[in-house]
Amino acid sequence: MGGCFSKPKPVELKIEVVLPEKERGKEELLASGKGSPRAYQGNGTARHFHAEERLPTPHPYPGAQDCVEAAVCHVKDLENGQMREVELGWGKALLVKDSGEFHALGHKCPHYGAPLVKGVLSRGRVRCPWHGACFNISTGDLEDFPGLDSLHKFQVKIEKEKVYVRASKQALQLQRRTKVMAKCISPSAGHSGSTNVLIVGAGAAGLVCAETLRQEGFSDRIVLCTLDRHLPYDRPKLSKSLDAQPEQLALRPKEFFRAYGIEVLTEAQVVTVDVRNKKVVFKDGFKLEYSKLLLAPGSSPKTLSCKGKEVENVFAIRTPEDANRVVRLARGRNVVIVGAGFLGMEVAAYLTEKAHSVSVVELEDTPFRRFLGQRVGRALMKMFENNRVKFYMQTEVSELRAQEGQLKEVVLKSSKVVRADVCVVGIGAVPATGFLRQSGIGLDSRGFIPVNKMMQTNIPGVFAAGDAVTFPLAWRNNRKVNIPHWQMAHAQGRVAAQNMLAQEAEISTVPYLWTAMFGKSLRYTGYGEGFDDVIIQGDLEELKFVAFYTKGDEVIAVASMNYDPIVSKVAEVLASGRAIRKREVETGDMSWLTGKGS
Repeated sequence: MGGCFSKPKPVELKIEVVLPEKERGKEELLASGKGSPRAYQGNGTARHFHAEERLPTPHPYPGAQDCVEAAVCHVKDLENGQMREVELGWGKALLVKDSGEFHALGHKCPHYGAPLVKGVLSRGRVRCPWHGACFNISTGDLEDFPGLDSLHKFQVKIEKEKVYVRASKQALQLQRRTKVMAKCISPSAGHSGSTNVLIVGAGAAGLVCAETLRQEGFSDRIVLCTLDRHLPYDRPKLSKSLDAQPEQLALRPKEFFRAYGIEVLTEAQVVTVDVRNKKVVFKDGFKLEYSKLLLAPGSSPKTLSCKGKEVENVFAIRTPEDANRVVRLARGRNVVIVGAGFLGMEVAAYLTEKAHSVSVVELEDTPFRRFLGQRVGRALMKMFENNRVKFYMQTEVSELRAQEGQLKEVVLKSSKVVRADVCVVGIGAVPATGFLRQSGIGLDSRGFIPVNKMMQTNIPGVFAAGDAVTFPLAWRNNRKVNIPHWQMAHAQGRVAAQNMLAQEAEISTVPYLWTAMFGKSLRYTGYGEGFDDVIIQGDLEELKFVAFYTKGDEVIAVASMNYDPIVSKVAEVLASGRAIRKREVETGDMSWLTGKGS
């Protein structure tokens, strides 16, 4: 495959798998919370579990009546390194042939339901084509994130050159498997003033840390505290789908926390951490002792510092309540969005059909400029302009003007006045670490918590993860970086938990992120900070392209639109430790990428 192409015509990559329209719409729908990716909803009704009932894991030896078995193909139908979806009557399975062996697993990624057959098979695992989660083909276990659940593994046998798959009907219907977890055996009522593990922050890092501890057999007390009034939820969805309700966004139902004894304190603010006495104090005066501490406080949105900043109807999108209010107020009205990064642009895309007008104000000359570069940013900007979004670039807000306390106009430094009933501010965030200033826990000059590869801070027994940390990025020479992405927070939460249990795990995940706008998804992997060139293959005008970000002669990040699964393919190559050279992508010869299991 691959081969060389002559330079002028846009390069067609041989490995493209463009999702059919209906699949593409599905990812958008899931991102919008309309088809929430929680299996517990079954047929639209949430299941309720009692504390002693296990969450649905099929019985290890299901009775014959619960099972279905079918001959799915001939042994010669699949070559090594090939995957195929097979039908078992009660649902589909993913059949994989690797090193001469057949494996059968769930066929959908439990995160947002992506078809794994369109993903990448390499080094004994399959990587999701949409958001990069990885599953072990021998066990079905989740090995890289995002997401919380694993795949079911089905039995395969070969008789007379035919491949048979046997599966439990329940597993085929559920399409996800929650790993077996320990329950909490320490009665908390007696000594409510102390906990074994305290986790500050209930985003992806905090939740994955708690779940990992239980998966690894830890049965002591775990307390998770959050400023939010909700149980852990899918925050990246907020800006992609402002209508989503808290229960649609929840990552786990409340029965889950009860069943596994993970205590969640909501609207709980830690004001001081006393590392000498291993104790934290909450705003309401409540004190809690801990033996191990995870700090995953996330970040706080930056606010405007201009005249009139206290006017009503100016929002940062931080909670489902913020998002819901913005949509309600924006219907048929004028919306101004300050900041053309991921949050601002996702909100702009979502509101175009609902608002009367949507305007974006940005300091740079192109949206996403620092992240995606001029050319890609410009192409995306055009897509927004075609959807009636107006841009005011290379300027900032000098005043917010109100009428009877409510926002009426946004005045720009360029002296333009833009009508506005609602303003959404997305100009970045700062780590929410103010409460640690006097604690002795190390912070850098910007307020981030530096950790080592084991997510350990400068204080023994105190770990940190998520948006508020800087950590050594293995494949960029252990450079200390901050990567405030959903997938990275999951990975760091897991590593922190493993090290609380003295397992000596190190963070090695390759960053992967995505955004969805106007039914189109952009995927990105790597760490592109400081890129000095961008090589684009495909067609930017058509929004069907791959952009390789290079520094010197090395590819350090890749972004794509309508070119699945190329970003997952690149993520696998980077995860395997192989560097990608600039000259490999300049020629248009993609054989290094399409080569089996490179």
